[in-house]
Amino acid sequence: MRIIDLRGRALTTAELLAVVPRATGARADALQVAADVVADVRARGEESLREQAERFDGVSGHLIRVPREHLDEAIAALDRAVRDALTEAIRRVRAASAAQVPLASVTRLAPGARVTQRWQPVARAGVYVPGGKAVYPSSVVMNVVSAQVAGVRDVALASPPQREHGGRVHPTILAAAALLGVDEVYAMGGAGAIGALAHGVPGIGLVPVDVVTGPGNNFVAAAKRVVAGIVGTDSEAGATEILVVADDTADPRYVAADLVSQAEHDEQAGAVLVTASTGLAERVVAEVERMAAATRHRDRVAAALAGPQSAVVLVDDAAAAEAFSNAYAPEHLELHIDGAAEAAARYVNAGALFIGAHSPVSLGDYLAGSNHVLPTGGQARYAAGLGAHTFLRPQQVVEYDRSALAAVTDDITALAEAEQLPAHGEAVRVRFA
Repeated sequence: MRIIDLRGRALTTAELLAVVPRATGARADALQVAADVVADVRARGEESLREQAERFDGVSGHLIRVPREHLDEAIAALDRAVRDALTEAIRRVRAASAAQVPLASVTRLAPGARVTQRWQPVARAGVYVPGGKAVYPSSVVMNVVSAQVAGVRDVALASPPQREHGGRVHPTILAAAALLGVDEVYAMGGAGAIGALAHGVPGIGLVPVDVVTGPGNNFVAAAKRVVAGIVGTDSEAGATEILVVADDTADPRYVAADLVSQAEHDEQAGAVLVTASTGLAERVVAEVERMAAATRHRDRVAAALAGPQSAVVLVDDAAAAEAFSNAYAPEHLELHIDGAAEAAARYVNAGALFIGAHSPVSLGDYLAGSNHVLPTGGQARYAAGLGAHTFLRPQQVVEYDRSALAAVTDDITALAEAEQLPAHGEAVRVRFA
């Protein structure tokens, strides 16, 4: 891992943004590729999806629309321990997601004048579940449970076809979908799947969705940017990233293990340590090297840790660590520092925070109850992670009676005249002519 030494430098937010480790070139390249792929799916539909499956997944002649029997076979063959774990994850995510659904409220502004705030679910959601370098039944849970808790009527799920499974979606993903009652599943992946969900593909019976969600690589994240405005999207949950802020109280083994765990996702994954302790930094680097060499996906981990998106950042003190973290706005933020619970209030920009030695990101990936589909690439400065709220639209319902309208008629007319829109005022006065 490379070293970024910021000690002795008082950097502005803009200067911090310029030095945070990012794989910006990969993201820029992905956007143009994704735009081309989405446009091709829109134009050629099923033909385009099949060409992409052969090119990217090594699959041809497969069923894009997954038949019911594939789901039934997958759940029948699901390992009991995995089924039990998924069932518990579903329970926990459902409970935590329910807290994200606001209650309707009524504001009474005057006698006969009220505005109701209500939250309406979208009718149809499309969720994407990656299936390239790893298998993510946990992402099925995170996406589908959030949509169901919000009250979404129809959920369509897309995941790449697997060559090792004869062009089928990975059976563990199919089993997770079946556990949740999802029977509209498509074997399609990458940017093409995002385009298909957004635009629809009549040839396979895929009706356009209202919202597209789900994690993926940089091409999937870029595709969501391409279709934004056609459909709603969650934040761009691209290649994963973890930022660990640690001091001398941290256990270097825990920090190293958490950095390696995120690096195993993808060669583009970002793993960053921020510390004012050179001693801790040295111990963590040594542990990272040892663990990375021993892990199953050592080549992938090594590539991620050596990339421009990963680094050890040396700072002067706790305040500098906070400033760097808030500028970086990580997807996952771990605090391995003395007084972490109190300090967490000052770390305002993060997709999700993991406080203390016993709250690793791996917990959030599976069974914390929180959602693991989170904003990457600095979007946590302004965007939220996936939740029931992603599938909800706030609506205002206005209800005034005659006397309540009469009480504000003069004010409406005055403002309408000030904006040179006299018909607005006339539309009110006609009710009292």
